[in-house]
Amino acid sequence: MTATQTRPEAAPMTTGRTINLIQAVTEAIAEEMERDSRVVLFGEDVGARGGVFMATAGLQERFGKNRVFDTPLSEASIVGAAVGMAVRGLRPIAEIQFADYMGPGFDQIISQAAKIRYRSGGQFTAPMVIRTPSGGGVKGGHHHSQSPESYYTHTPGLKVVMPSTPYDAKGLLKAALRGEDPVIYFEPKRLYRAAKGEVPDHDYVVKLGEAAIRREGSDLSLIGYGGVMPDLEKAADALAAEGVSVEVIDLRSLVPWDRDRVLTSVQKTGRAVLVSEAPRISNFMGEVAYVIQEQAFDSLTAPVGQVAGFDTPYPYVQDKVYLPGANRIVAACVQALNY
Repeated sequence: MTATQTRPEAAPMTTGRTINLIQAVTEAIAEEMERDSRVVLFGEDVGARGGVFMATAGLQERFGKNRVFDTPLSEASIVGAAVGMAVRGLRPIAEIQFADYMGPGFDQIISQAAKIRYRSGGQFTAPMVIRTPSGGGVKGGHHHSQSPESYYTHTPGLKVVMPSTPYDAKGLLKAALRGEDPVIYFEPKRLYRAAKGEVPDHDYVVKLGEAAIRREGSDLSLIGYGGVMPDLEKAADALAAEGVSVEVIDLRSLVPWDRDRVLTSVQKTGRAVLVSEAPRISNFMGEVAYVIQEQAFDSLTAPVGQVAGFDTPYPYVQDKVYLPGANRIVAACVQALNY
């Protein structure tokens, strides 16, 4: 297998249609609401309008106002209602309009939703999903472009997911809705309509905690998740043109994350570059880097590289400068290769 070929898991063989990521999200919600009457959907403007990005378009008309409804502009009440519903047997999907706005509901997420199962000795669970558009690339400025996933990966009791393909978006959301734990489901907004791919007609799930190898390689492991994945592919293409064989891994699930697949890859290649668009300080990839150096140190032939957003508020007009584009990723890879 060459550096530019992909494994079957990266591009599943399907008999489905080609759709974009936001269509995959809509389909997952609709199918789970059809399958399970306990699933309800609510948030700001999710009803008649279909959400700010139209991810829930048509769902209120299909399932009625008792199961798909708008809420006041109060993230604290949205999260609080979801926790109460989940504990009482429903399976709520709470949409927060932008990940930047999750702050008012933060205490209920980390102090209530994340703790209920442990605190009750398993007598109660909080099977809820908080969906929220995340990340930059749409010129949203510093109130609509942040990547706050590290806040939630730091909280035991929560699961955290960020897909990058339509196939994964649908399969991971379905898996999240069928589990017993609260899931923070980040949707990379710049990929909503840019990411397209085949999605099966039949029912399927993608297990949380399993990374996907997007392409195999032998010289360097390039690891990311969410909105940066197209840039990883571009960087891998550029390096392949120079004869460098890059293995590209999409974590897609941050809690739990696939340590085994990452470590197996790094032990094979001897080099790793980690990429995400969140600010570098306390970036989730710092945890991945630590595990690599702790458990694969003897395999490393270069320090673990990292490409991230800058430790500044997200800029209004300089998306391309702030985001880890292909050029920055290639530069980090070259540094590791030349070490």
